[in-house]
Amino acid sequence: MLFENYTSPWENEELTILRDAARKFFESEFKPKVEKWNAQGQVDREDWLTAGRAGLLCAEIPTEYGGAGGDYRHDTVIMEEMMYAGVHGWSNQVHSSIVAPYILHYGSEEQKQRWLPKMVSGEIVGAIAMTEPNTGSDLQAVRTTALRDGDEYVINGAKTYITNGQHCDIVIVVAKTDPNEGARGISLVVVECDNPGFKRGTNLKKMGLASADTSEMFFDDCRVSMSNRLGEEEGKGFFQLMNQLPQERFNIAQAAVCAIEHAIGITLEYVKDRKAFGQRILDFQNTRFKLAECKTEALVARTFVDQLLMQHLDGKLDAATASMAKYWCTQKQNEIIDECLQLHGGAGYMDEYEISRMYTDARVQKIYGGTNEIMKELIGRSLG
Repeated sequence: MLFENYTSPWENEELTILRDAARKFFESEFKPKVEKWNAQGQVDREDWLTAGRAGLLCAEIPTEYGGAGGDYRHDTVIMEEMMYAGVHGWSNQVHSSIVAPYILHYGSEEQKQRWLPKMVSGEIVGAIAMTEPNTGSDLQAVRTTALRDGDEYVINGAKTYITNGQHCDIVIVVAKTDPNEGARGISLVVVECDNPGFKRGTNLKKMGLASADTSEMFFDDCRVSMSNRLGEEEGKGFFQLMNQLPQERFNIAQAAVCAIEHAIGITLEYVKDRKAFGQRILDFQNTRFKLAECKTEALVARTFVDQLLMQHLDGKLDAATASMAKYWCTQKQNEIIDECLQLHGGAGYMDEYEISRMYTDARVQKIYGGTNEIMKELIGRSLG
């Protein structure tokens, strides 16, 4: 933790115990594998099972579905320790903090019993397919259709940039069940990836997050039972998305703050060890001033997301405020990591240094979950 005298107001003894266990796990089990994962472009599938055995998947899921019965704080602690360990490409946030809550909140009892226990164990990896080749943040404009045929949906369309796309066993598909409607024509349908008519594309090469498998997905007369729709009524998908997107965007903001803190921490170590002109880099006034600015902004960001976490636990985190967090924290993440890279000098440009990978990993934070331009639009609409 960057701030020795600061304790998050939501943390308690139980969460501290979880934090210590998660820290030990990521340092011993996952951190040594990061280079291998980056080289091969994805995490090894068996490592999801390893995380499941350690109790690090879907911590919010109730015990009756195999989970630990925690709340959003538990998933937050796991995510924070993952980021502090430099494990940036393992997409547990999508699996545990996005996909699992959709099933928990909107799934039938049969769906919860079928999928959640195996998501907790890592036997099933989850993904969500929103983005399409010509449709990014405008979810009302999706073209993928899921049309009724008897007691089945027939899904046709394509999705792109889908996190966990190579590993996923189930994917929540945002589709039009009524193409003549806008938001009211959208439903969320869970596709099991062994379904005929479903095909995943190649693992896409990206600027950053090298070990996060990201794929295109294709649906060609892919038939799924109508019982795979989330929600009792058809056409509720857009409203389900709007209810859950604030948590997704807030989660991105939290990850940004962890990345900021970690970047400053490794930069402090670097400037204390390296010398130039006969003194430590830290002893130059410019270095101290730059890091003073970075640490100040990091503490502002930390207190901001901690306050919003408590609001979220009380069910009071609104879409505009979550958008503020996502936009501002990811912008600061990119700015501060850029400053930290500059303080590394030429070494910061070398891939062998973690700050270099953090720089490229950070860029997508301003894009996914809704671009920061969309976040400003949502904030602007709240002004009246």
